[in-house]
Amino acid sequence: MVSVADKVAVVTGGRRGLGAALVDELLARGARKVYSTARTAYSDDRPRVVTAELDVRSTESVAALARIAADAEIVFNNAGTLLPAALLTGDLAEVTETFDVNVFGPLRVTRAFAPILAANGGGALVNMHSVLSWLAGSGAYGVSKAAAWSLTNSLRLELAAQHTQVLGVHAGFIDTDMVSAIDRPKAAPSDIATRILDGLQAGQTEVLADEVTVTVKAALSGPVEHLTFSTAR
Repeated sequence: MVSVADKVAVVTGGRRGLGAALVDELLARGARKVYSTARTAYSDDRPRVVTAELDVRSTESVAALARIAADAEIVFNNAGTLLPAALLTGDLAEVTETFDVNVFGPLRVTRAFAPILAANGGGALVNMHSVLSWLAGSGAYGVSKAAAWSLTNSLRLELAAQHTQVLGVHAGFIDTDMVSAIDRPKAAPSDIATRILDGLQAGQTEVLADEVTVTVKAALSGPVEHLTFSTAR
């Protein structure tokens, strides 16, 4: 298990939404420094926050962040995208970008920071998934999150030798700009951030951050045709 107090963390996509809530919660729990990234430059006047530009689609951009944040002990792969890309009829460029951000983005970040975490004692890696990792019907986004879930589970094995805790987070709809147009019940970002950090500090490998996620996870042993987007209510 990893204590947050006096640790240095990286939060990708930390400017708004769940990322911003994670930054707030890390500071509240005594993190010594938090690197918070966004695709474009922005400022944060809190002395323990260091902002940085990051495009997770770019190996060069990720490498530049790793050089800046060489003292990192916890990495949160939170940056993601939600594009309206149906698998058969959607723009294939949007399908490709969805995977580039949601799957290869976390992999690029992890590959860059794994040696840093090892050098700094092992630390932790936290990857954001979705309840839609397990449900059909949300196009490229859901498929990318299913791939991200598998990625996290495999990274957990590969990072075990360097004593890096790997935590996968599944959540339903969170009240952020990304899903503002979706008419579904939504959790407050601050509540999800609290549950994530509770799970991290308890040494968990998976956090089911809300009731809908618990319900859907329990249904995975049932008929596959019941695992559809309509289940996430």
